Amino acid sequence: MAVEGGMKCVKYLMFIFNFLFWISGIALIVVGILVQTKVNGTLHITSVAASGAPIVLIVVGVIINFVAFFGCCGAWKENYCMVTTFAVLLILIFIVEIAAAISGYVFKDKIRGAFESSFNETMKNYNTSKNAKNIDNLQEQFHCCGSARYTDWFPPNEVPDSCCKVVTPHCGKNVTAANIYQEGCVSLINTWLQNNIVIVAGVALGIALFQILGITFACVLMKGIRSGYEVM
Repeated sequence: MAVEGGMKCVKYLMFIFNFLFWISGIALIVVGILVQTKVNGTLHITSVAASGAPIVLIVVGVIINFVAFFGCCGAWKENYCMVTTFAVLLILIFIVEIAAAISGYVFKDKIRGAFESSFNETMKNYNTSKNAKNIDNLQEQFHCCGSARYTDWFPPNEVPDSCCKVVTPHCGKNVTAANIYQEGCVSLINTWLQNNIVIVAGVALGIALFQILGITFACVLMKGIRSGYEVM
């Protein structure tokens, strides 16, 4: 029957969709971990707007993998309950993502302020070994020095060795344009975050389109299974 062939096609398309959906979940987990370890993992950021974003990405990625499991098994076994569960969970995730996107837009201006405040606080306690390591890691990775600029470390008229273009012991005592990075870390890291937000937004848009496609496949397959058509 033509309907049987159509349902069979939907079944395999849904299986392929869930495989790609699973990959997208892995991508979100990786992006979340990278942001968490790159910035939030090195500074004690207390603002939910700034520190919560990478954690949300990781959690959503894990949930997507869980949902993709239901979709794959449901499609392969033609199980009505599993396909229905998959469709419901996918709709809930889609709603949560819309809410998260709105929240991200509302709080976007607070992220820089939260990061700058945390960076300055960490600089004040630079003498502790943990804070020194955190600041040094950021300054070396982003080729920056201080919060707004290198003079944030004054007095005394020297900077940490991690500000040096070529890091050597006590190189921070020679504060010259040729020797140290002079641009502040907050502006550079904020630019890095904004550039990566564009990438994350693109990935999120792609996932949203996949989700709409997945919901459509699930609804068609549910109808086919419930109607009693052979889809094997």
